[in-house]
Amino acid sequence: MANITLSIDDALLQAARVRAVKEGTSVNEICRQAIERYARRNEDRLARYLELQARIDADPGALGPRLPKETREEMHERHSGRDPKR
Repeated sequence: MANITLSIDDALLQAARVRAVKEGTSVNEICRQAIERYARRNEDRLARYLELQARIDADPGALGPRLPKETREEMHERHSGRDPKR
């Protein structure tokens, strides 16, 4: 394990030590956990995205009914009120 040096206000460090003791941990452990969460945040986000994508792919009905394929011209005619079959 690597050791690092941090510059922290004395009063802030003392308050963190008091709280850590009350919670049965150490400032070192609190810092280690915070850095771990910070470093893994993007991995967690990607994992959640991939899980959601897999759930959507597994349930084709989740996207709603498939619409028929139309050409650009057919869509334009349909939205302009003209009959595309004429």
